[in-house]
Amino acid sequence: MLKGLNQERIVGVIAVLLFVGFAIGLPGFLGGANILSLIQNVSILGILGIGMAIGIIGRGIDLSMVSTMVISVAWMLVMVNDGTHLWLAVALAFGFAVIVGLVNGFLIAYVEVPAIFATLAMGIVVYGFGKSFMIGQDVVYLPQGESWFYRIGSGQVAGIPNPVIAFALVALVAALFLKFTKVGRYVYAIGNNVATARITGVPARPVILAQYVLIAVIAVVAGIVVATAVTSMNTRLALSTQVYDVILVVVLGGIGLSGGKGGVRNVIVGTILIGILLNGMTIMNLGYTTQNIFKSVILLAAIVIDTMLNPRDEQTAQHGDI
Repeated sequence: MLKGLNQERIVGVIAVLLFVGFAIGLPGFLGGANILSLIQNVSILGILGIGMAIGIIGRGIDLSMVSTMVISVAWMLVMVNDGTHLWLAVALAFGFAVIVGLVNGFLIAYVEVPAIFATLAMGIVVYGFGKSFMIGQDVVYLPQGESWFYRIGSGQVAGIPNPVIAFALVALVAALFLKFTKVGRYVYAIGNNVATARITGVPARPVILAQYVLIAVIAVVAGIVVATAVTSMNTRLALSTQVYDVILVVVLGGIGLSGGKGGVRNVIVGTILIGILLNGMTIMNLGYTTQNIFKSVILLAAIVIDTMLNPRDEQTAQHGDI
């Protein structure tokens, strides 16, 4: 019976029901400031979700992307505060992220370390290296400046918050990349069956390398939106459970962990649902631990449903997911 269900539509209906329920039952949910906060938080989660989706569609995962986001952007702010030209600091931050992506991709594609272990270890290395040699304090504040760059996360264009525009642009580029570029189609082929993809001539290892570089670059974009929205970057964010929220929006939206399925639209649907849920729980004044329990149960349920809707093939059974 479950095979006939469309997870994307189910999640969309649940999101609408939650929104209506919270709007009726929670005072302040429909307030302008709260909706703005919800949209801003959802947008940042969505940008990270787009990057994670590219990894999962290729039957991978990147647990280091939050560390990459935090350390790259915090380092950028440190350099600007120390007098480095803004655009040089931005370029160096992206350069650092590209190196992280290359190392992740090399470990997964050439050393054949499972993605979940390679990126988990890399995330710890990135955070430890960053805190030891690049960033001295926990919170790095945005410098004062007139550049439009400092308003990326806080301004509006025609009444639309900039984070929403950033999310839309990242989603559009990712959708075009996955649908119309040769590398994007290769990502789906590798996700479906990497052995078959290699036999048919797909350069699997270079594509995996490019995949993780792209994820790292998207993480920096999300970090810039975060830092310019709240005028700082808190490095302790790398120690939070945000990466699980990112996985949650991707899996919940309908992108199967077995790879080769789904797209940007699934991320958008999952992001909206989780954004509404997190915002509602915050207004209900549920504690951090309680919220994590709810999110964990939802993530577990999403994985169970994903397993039923997208049965693992023989290759996955032999080598394990991600």
